[in-house]
Amino acid sequence: MTALTVEDLTLTYPDGSDRLTALNRVNLTVAGGAIAAITGPSGSGKSSLLATVATLIRPDSGRVLLETGDRTVDLAQLGRRTAAAVRRAEIGIVFQQPNLIPALTAVEQLEVMSRLGQHRFVPARVRRETRSKAMDLLAAVGLADQHAKRPAQLSGGQRQRVDIARALMNDPALLVIDEPTSALDTERGSAVIDLILEVVRAHRAATLLVTHDRSHLHQMTSVYTMTDGVLTPTSAAAVAA
Repeated sequence: MTALTVEDLTLTYPDGSDRLTALNRVNLTVAGGAIAAITGPSGSGKSSLLATVATLIRPDSGRVLLETGDRTVDLAQLGRRTAAAVRRAEIGIVFQQPNLIPALTAVEQLEVMSRLGQHRFVPARVRRETRSKAMDLLAAVGLADQHAKRPAQLSGGQRQRVDIARALMNDPALLVIDEPTSALDTERGSAVIDLILEVVRAHRAATLLVTHDRSHLHQMTSVYTMTDGVLTPTSAAAVAA
């Protein structure tokens, strides 16, 4: 059983002689295979929440519990080196703008994820298995026939799908997705949301998704609104109204 539980998460930033509160005792729970959507105005703390949950920022206080099987880890308490190892093994991150490596093909973008933190020498058998898994994930996002193309040769929607496939390469227990449709038109944005729903259910990852697009909120498992660092459970109908 996979689950994410955030308890009383607080984060502040220096603001002159004072401190600015980015997250104010945030609480939420997301089960494996579920998607919690987070909406709210710019600057309300949504990106800070994602970065903290993904171990990119350490909070002032609170807990971020990631449960995988019979093991529970408090992500908020990890040191820098351990956090980096956990990100590689347990967390998939999909950025607002696909952060792809220009020189690598689509399939190589995924393959490199399996090599992070490994020794330089990789046996041929492992390389074949990695290539096969990468191709399967590209097929799952409809890009098997684009596997040899580099980012500059792909459309915005295709780059976003490569980014989603790459985030799944190490079978993460937790997915953190930031504004996946912000650079896409309505049709491509809907296709990306449908893809996220499909892969989250298939891989049973607990998923946090920040979005400004209210048209897809009815498809989410739960919806929260962030205002001035305070997270409030909200019905999809109320947010869309």
